[in-house]
Amino acid sequence: MSAEHEILTKNIASVRQTIAEACERVGRRPEEVHIVAVSKTVDIARIKVAWECGLSEFGENRVQEAAQKIPYLPKEIKWHLVGSLQTNKVKKALSLFSLIHSVDRPALVEALARATGTTDQRLPVLMQVNVTGESTKHGIPIAEARRLARFIIQVGLELEGLMTIAPLTDNPEETRPVFRTLRQLRDDLRQLGLPHAPLNILSMGMSGDYTVAVEEGATHVRIGTAIFGMRQMNPA
Repeated sequence: MSAEHEILTKNIASVRQTIAEACERVGRRPEEVHIVAVSKTVDIARIKVAWECGLSEFGENRVQEAAQKIPYLPKEIKWHLVGSLQTNKVKKALSLFSLIHSVDRPALVEALARATGTTDQRLPVLMQVNVTGESTKHGIPIAEARRLARFIIQVGLELEGLMTIAPLTDNPEETRPVFRTLRQLRDDLRQLGLPHAPLNILSMGMSGDYTVAVEEGATHVRIGTAIFGMRQMNPA
């Protein structure tokens, strides 16, 4: 086993154990939580090692970077776009990713609908919600979330769930209200009985706060630094 393989195996095992402990505290099953390994700025060789260590879902922030990696990696990998998507890159994104986490505005919804055309299969998407209202974060404000949810369904997409990014903080417990609010929004949207809106996914929690996110109901946690270590860009 190479040194890189050993490091990633240890890191992944640690993340899985932390998730399992968080699930036990709140009566959940660890199998309910998907680890999306955020591989922005991570080279192809290390991503392949992480896949060999048992990870099957990876997240990229930028379409262009992903396009340079994905063709050279195992086809079994499920790719998630976890970063903001520009409307002029929609077609390329759809050719690369199985799930887009960052649908946050009507113009993007329309672009996705046009790109998918009139196929019988509805494109699954996540609606990104800016729970805290921070101007530096993408996402639809909570006050507009119900309207955008209806629009997503109206144009022929499938609202698979919700995503949010909590504020960076040294105390993960401070993120709990953010994750709880997203879960409550999900529950409220379910009460509306919207068609084509299973809302099964809550994508929330990153390396610094995923324990709290799991306790609050996250189904997908986006983990970068805790798996791959610190990188040049802001950690996921």
